[in-house]
Amino acid sequence: MTPPSTTIERSSPGTSLLAVLMPAILATVTASDMVNLMLPNIKAEFGASEAELAWIVTGFLLMFSVGIPLYGRVSDRVSLRRLFAFALLAYAAGNLICAISPNLLVLVAGRIVTGIGAAGIPVLSIIAVTKLLPTERRSVGIGVVSAGAGIGTAVGPALGGGLGQWLGWPSLFWLMFVIALLLLPAAWRVLPDERPTGVGRLDLPGGILLGIGAGLALFGMTRAQVSGFDAPIAWGSLLVAAAALVFFGWRTGRVEQPFVPPVLFSNRVYRTSVLVVFLAMIVNLGGLVFVPLVLVEVNGLTPGQGALVMIPAGVAVALLSPLIGRFADRVGTRPLVVSGIALMGLFSLSLSTFTGGPSVIPAGIGILGLSIGFILVMTTVIGAVAGQLTDEQSGVGLGILQGAQFLGAGTGPAVFGVLVSARQQSSAHAINPLFSGHHGPAYSDVFLAMGVVAALTLIVASRIRPTAAPAAAPAQGAGTVREADTVQ
Repeated sequence: MTPPSTTIERSSPGTSLLAVLMPAILATVTASDMVNLMLPNIKAEFGASEAELAWIVTGFLLMFSVGIPLYGRVSDRVSLRRLFAFALLAYAAGNLICAISPNLLVLVAGRIVTGIGAAGIPVLSIIAVTKLLPTERRSVGIGVVSAGAGIGTAVGPALGGGLGQWLGWPSLFWLMFVIALLLLPAAWRVLPDERPTGVGRLDLPGGILLGIGAGLALFGMTRAQVSGFDAPIAWGSLLVAAAALVFFGWRTGRVEQPFVPPVLFSNRVYRTSVLVVFLAMIVNLGGLVFVPLVLVEVNGLTPGQGALVMIPAGVAVALLSPLIGRFADRVGTRPLVVSGIALMGLFSLSLSTFTGGPSVIPAGIGILGLSIGFILVMTTVIGAVAGQLTDEQSGVGLGILQGAQFLGAGTGPAVFGVLVSARQQSSAHAINPLFSGHHGPAYSDVFLAMGVVAALTLIVASRIRPTAAPAAAPAQGAGTVREADTVQ
């Protein structure tokens, strides 16, 4: 029988693979944010309340967070071609439902279906790069895929605001529907159909508990952003999420083949990486959410103009991500991760100090530096984790890693949103003594809090220490560690 790696290299050249994965993840991440600026238009058309309208975003995020670890685990049992095709079909179907929805209920249902499909694309893209590309191209591949995510995050609001105002909000969903259909045959051609072998039974109850815990945690954070943590729906969701995760941990220790192998978290590099990704995403999303708010509420820009200020950050991410992947192989994990987090902390403090004045330049520079630091962290960490996991662990391991990333995406805006509301009501002065702006001291406090989280992340990340030069990677399927990093 021909080894899977030989078959893959012959049928799926790396360039063709990345030409499919990069636009797929770009479209997915863009879709998660593009509808936000159109919510007032949708509210006016359907006569929806704020609580009803929130489900357009919450329904998508809920399915997204539940689906990521499930896709990762199932990828250990089902071929990448079939899983990716299913994700694209669900994504296309959800966008079609949204585009033709006659009322809010159908629109929310479409967003839920879209989330089911969208959840698979980022994690399956990273798994595909890790498993299918030759070792010497893997880091660059991760950088290219990360570039798609970075661009999507930056251009999503701009695309949603511009295209939505020009052609109407249904045009956003028609665009994503067409993109998904165009990507489907290309993905079917370049992805392999080999079914992974040597795996046991799937612990479905464990997967359900993990999905419920992750989904309700993100839902609770999302509701806290709107209503505060004292709202019953917010703290109730977080309480049930905690209970589900406790039961998940209890089950993991008692079944023969748990959904998440305990040996995965016995790897200190992996444990540290999950925590670093979670904390770094809190800071990153804090910037991506609150910098546009400062531009609109303090500098008086329209949402569309505010989104334009974010575009240079997306361009920088697109240009730097592949280079970071190549550079990581030469420098090592710890120096790049620590440098990236230090940049995030430095530019968070810059935002805290210099935003709030008449110029938008400090905000643009701040989010640019923050985004560069974040992509430096994410590209390097994903590459390091991919090097630590065996083929049997890569699916669920990378799924949980990305699940932590998106849980951080929900946590950051929620926690900082509560902070900015409290500071707006309690004080007219910023905590940062260097704050030079005349307006928006509460936002200065949020950016200062982001700097504190970055400092905490820096302490965690500093424990990643290389013990030896990276060794030559073994053949695919050998099931050995491929990068000599450890945590002391």
